[in-house]
Amino acid sequence: MRVRNKPWAPELIEAHPDLIVEKGQEFKGKWHERFAKKQPLFIEVGTGKGQFIINMAKKYPQYNFIGIEIQKTVIAIALKNALEEQLPNLQFLYADGAELTDYFEDHEVSKVFLNFSDPWPKTRHEKRRLTFKSFLKVYEQILIEHGVVEFKTDNQGLFEYSLSSLNNYGMHFDGVWLDLHHSEENDENVETEYEHKFSAKGQPIYKVRAHF
Repeated sequence: MRVRNKPWAPELIEAHPDLIVEKGQEFKGKWHERFAKKQPLFIEVGTGKGQFIINMAKKYPQYNFIGIEIQKTVIAIALKNALEEQLPNLQFLYADGAELTDYFEDHEVSKVFLNFSDPWPKTRHEKRRLTFKSFLKVYEQILIEHGVVEFKTDNQGLFEYSLSSLNNYGMHFDGVWLDLHHSEENDENVETEYEHKFSAKGQPIYKVRAHF
């Protein structure tokens, strides 16, 4: 997701240290201090403008959520949207999602969400895909025992690659959906911005839930 720089973005981020952290190494192993309650921690890698993570936090107050985004303007928009909700179980991390072990202690996270990640279709870019084995190793390290990864995409090629990658890593599949919006799983589904856009055009949405 690329958007034009917003001149107000840095000022908004700086004005809300209670809701957003830049980098965040100082909270490694103690993210619970950022929330009103100590609860299971769910993270979204590449949170975009925040539609998914905000609505998840609203729907599931019994969990704590962190939306991670590397683009300053994008995460500032997510922060702006979140300010309207005042959710005590939501935080944002302005950082590179490829460096999760710098920000989270081993077994600190209960679930990882990967939503509409960049497919990096060229073979030479395989290692950049968020379901590549090196990323799965990182998720396994920061997740609790039997921790869960949920992945959604509109890209069939990336989905097929991801199923193979998760399977080869030895993960256990809890569910695979080839047309999420026409399945029972959609009853509890929370959409992302991209998901709403693509599904409105009739594009099937793919989803997998798996655990280590």
